[in-house]
Amino acid sequence: MIVQLNEYDFLKRAMAVYGNQEAVVSGDLRLTYNQLGERVNRWVNLMRSLGVQQNERVAIISQNDHRLMDGFFGAPLAGAVYMPINFRLIADDFNYILNHGGAKILIVEDWLVPAIESIRGELKTVEHFITFSDSGAIPEGWQNYDELLAAASAEAPQPAEVDENDVATILYTSGTTGRPKGVMSTHRNLYINAMNSIIEFGLKPEDTYFHTLAQFHCNGWGLPYAVTGVGAKHVIVKKYEPTSFFDLATRERMSFACMPPIMINLALNHPMTNEQRAALPREGVRVATAGSAPPMASIKGMQEQFGWQVIQIYGLTETSPFLTVSKVKPHMRDWSQEEKYRVQTRTGYTMLGVETRVVDEAGNDVPADNQTVGEIIARSNVVMKGYWLQPEATDAVIVDGWFHTGDMATMDAEGMVEIVDRKKDLIISGGENISSIEVEGMLYKHPKVLEAACIGIPNEKWGEVPAALVVLKAGEQSTEEDIIQFCRDNLAHYKCPKSVSFIDALPRTATGKIQKNLLRDKFWQGKGKRVG
Repeated sequence: MIVQLNEYDFLKRAMAVYGNQEAVVSGDLRLTYNQLGERVNRWVNLMRSLGVQQNERVAIISQNDHRLMDGFFGAPLAGAVYMPINFRLIADDFNYILNHGGAKILIVEDWLVPAIESIRGELKTVEHFITFSDSGAIPEGWQNYDELLAAASAEAPQPAEVDENDVATILYTSGTTGRPKGVMSTHRNLYINAMNSIIEFGLKPEDTYFHTLAQFHCNGWGLPYAVTGVGAKHVIVKKYEPTSFFDLATRERMSFACMPPIMINLALNHPMTNEQRAALPREGVRVATAGSAPPMASIKGMQEQFGWQVIQIYGLTETSPFLTVSKVKPHMRDWSQEEKYRVQTRTGYTMLGVETRVVDEAGNDVPADNQTVGEIIARSNVVMKGYWLQPEATDAVIVDGWFHTGDMATMDAEGMVEIVDRKKDLIISGGENISSIEVEGMLYKHPKVLEAACIGIPNEKWGEVPAALVVLKAGEQSTEEDIIQFCRDNLAHYKCPKSVSFIDALPRTATGKIQKNLLRDKFWQGKGKRVG
């Protein structure tokens, strides 16, 4: 019999080797690995009592919370498919994702209940509506997650017979088509990524990992399994805020965290006394960063002010998520500090078991001259199975076994890639993907708008933010505030334009396509110095 790779193995090992070691800290709750394992048993038995069969979908919408951990390990044990969903979306987005994904069970944090209630009658596949509240108040018509879990059996359930190439999670990611696509990650994808994470981040039992990044986001950057496998401690940060983050980092002796550039910048600009700074952990602390390239000043600040090593990583939801890592190689250790910082700002070299190439439009490798630009493509066991119910979209990005990332980059003689642009007009703001087409679709709904385009422009705080270029209908007048408010009334706020410029016409090619490169150049010139 072939032993199949399954993420539950990481928890099974942790219970066997580190059972009485602290596993999870979430608010006032503290769990050992044995206690986490008992919760996972209850989760599986609960889902089965609710009628969840193998390969059926269980969705959860929540801020960072220990309850998400139940499903991270319970779903692979039960053979269910886990669907953590971005809690920052609006009701219409939830409606589309839950129906498209065919979720049978829906678990939401209490403050999201009103949004779900507004679409409840349209959710065709959801059979059980479950919520949780730290205050204990559960609205009528909803089941109490904590009560259901407590009432479920803690006996070890019979593991499902799961093939490692079965779908483990469906994570919906914003693309350039306006509607999110459901990325199908397999058990093998997640397992291999976790092993890579253990290697590249040097994880060990003594580590304390902070879940600062949203756990719905590539399963919190794919680290719950890796951290668990080595018996390290999870500290779950419900919402990142520098004051409480630093207090918690000091109290729990943080040694590893994932922080996009926006979090790093907020940390660097947070006022602290010398006493507070001295109390922070320093020895062996690593900070992984991704989403957009951090400026050198951020890397220098984090390492010089706090003594925390910054490790840039690159990947996509479609690659489970890690492809490359940017660390100083052994032969570079005698380089000047500035040269080493420069290495750390690069996108990085491939992780174990990953093949990456940078190719031109004909599919030929570009020269490793750090100048010629091509598209990053990848082949690996971490590349997704495909997009849920969208075979055409899958075939468009996986060609002859190679996943086409849509990211444009150069390659240097060290085998390190550096992203210079995005092939598609996806905007990454504070680590969140924003579809320019989705924003444009909303702008076109404004009664006074004739034409519109959305582009990403540099921003020191968020990396980049959406900006709107608007052509008004003849005789109409509007204001920047009016356009932005219209979008905020109808879109998740982080997707909305942060500025609006009114222009006479959009530049187009001979075939009618909007020339966004010209808009970016004009906009940067008009709005100030380009950052980067």
